[in-house]
Amino acid sequence: MTDLPLSALAAQTSGPLLMDHCRAFARWVKLSGTPDEAESLRYVQARLDEYGYKTQIILHDAYISLPGKARVEADGITLTAITHSMGRASPAAGLTADLIYVGDGTAADFAGKEIRGKIVMAEGIATPVVAALARAGGAAGQLHISPHHHLHEMCISPVWGNPDPHTVAQLPITVACTISNADGSALRDRLAAGEKPRVTLHAEVDTSWRKTPILEATLNAPNPDAPFILFSGHHDTWYYGVMDNGSANATMLETARLAATQRAGWKRNLRICFWSGHSHGRYSGSTWYVDNHWDEFDRLCAAHVNVDSTGGTGATELAHAAAMAPLHALAAEAITEQTGHQYSGKRKNRSSDDSLPGLGIPSMFGGLSEQPPSKLKMRNALGWWWHTPEDLIDKVDEANLVRDTRVFVHTVTKLLTDPVLPLDFAAQAHTLQEELATLATSLGDRFDLAPLRAAADTLHSRAATARTDATLMALSRALIPIDYATSDRFAHDPALPVPDWAVLQPLRDLAATAPGSDAAHLHSVSARRAANKLGHALRCANAILDK
Repeated sequence: MTDLPLSALAAQTSGPLLMDHCRAFARWVKLSGTPDEAESLRYVQARLDEYGYKTQIILHDAYISLPGKARVEADGITLTAITHSMGRASPAAGLTADLIYVGDGTAADFAGKEIRGKIVMAEGIATPVVAALARAGGAAGQLHISPHHHLHEMCISPVWGNPDPHTVAQLPITVACTISNADGSALRDRLAAGEKPRVTLHAEVDTSWRKTPILEATLNAPNPDAPFILFSGHHDTWYYGVMDNGSANATMLETARLAATQRAGWKRNLRICFWSGHSHGRYSGSTWYVDNHWDEFDRLCAAHVNVDSTGGTGATELAHAAAMAPLHALAAEAITEQTGHQYSGKRKNRSSDDSLPGLGIPSMFGGLSEQPPSKLKMRNALGWWWHTPEDLIDKVDEANLVRDTRVFVHTVTKLLTDPVLPLDFAAQAHTLQEELATLATSLGDRFDLAPLRAAADTLHSRAATARTDATLMALSRALIPIDYATSDRFAHDPALPVPDWAVLQPLRDLAATAPGSDAAHLHSVSARRAANKLGHALRCANAILDK
């Protein structure tokens, strides 16, 4: 069977097959580097072998952190708690220190507070942002107030992937725990009343280097020298993790099965990777793989599609799935045609094993469908059971899983079969034009943006003339890093927010200073360098189009 229209191919998505896979994944707790994870991965490998893929399991060293037992004592009363991946283990007698409230845990919330040696208490699910701010201020511990009575497992390290001699100094230094909303609210109210509750954090954390697996599956187009599309998702889980990420692994298997039936019409090769170390190593698997296949990715990887937590019960919102600007139109097409939902989209930021933007590879998705808006301060909208023991098979809705999987079948197959890669760099250039227009208003005559704006206008007007994969991939390498990364192409940004068109941040910082001030003089230096970097990237992109 070849050359089926995308609608007909996606219509073949099998709900019973998807749920069979989910029932299989419901058998194992898949902590990174454990025997149960390996057994579950062998199940995936067997299915891909059946579908005709060439598979291998790669073992590599990863810095993995598995939380153990935890509890919090407040004036002698024991509170139910969990600790977090990459947090510090407490001393045998626990960590006792003064408690200080830092609101939502933003930089503004920390500003002006003396936190050295104290336990900071923040609203919401544990994050790397709070861990980084706590470290910078010398805090001894961090205590998080869950949005509700469920306690959500998290990795709090801001280091993307395995630490190196430079980033090891960024690892958390705090003992970290989360307690329920009721318990945390009571402590917050006591602090507000001027009381000083005696709080002790007890936490066991097993953090070490260990072997973890990556399952790689490849299937080539008729032209094996063609570029490849990377389709990936993590396999390790918190607890049984049947939605996160069992349902997504089921989506990957079903997409792989259906896409393979169209292989005769493929213009590009397909590589599928199931990562370990997502949950317990801050994306250690995907980062290691990119680092150790860097040259191949630079030459041959055309786009990355990631999948996370598909088919959740009650997940009726599909408007805000993330996609980089060049892939926004493809995301809109796949979601609208396969689900009937209108797509508004959101910026693709640092999450979901997206270890490729610094290298210059456009990516899309990760999470797809979400829960309706809620008052809960969750980190995402994947459901109250996310990262808890309640993530079981009853949290997967077969109809929603079929719906979501159809979107991935459409997306991946179109990337494989379109005569020319469906990448729209005019859309990305338009976002740059908007950013530069805003900056021009903010900066006034303090910095001449005219050359950059002219180069961006040229790129926007000519980007549609890119009509070969080679040209589009060259544009990716020039433009994606300056928009979505701050590091060089051989490193990885921290797991912290990256601003839109990251290269422009020094110019935004200059605009925020008082004209003529010392700060303005300092920021003008970095602003000039940032403008040079952007100007060079635009010159390279327009030169690519000249050819």
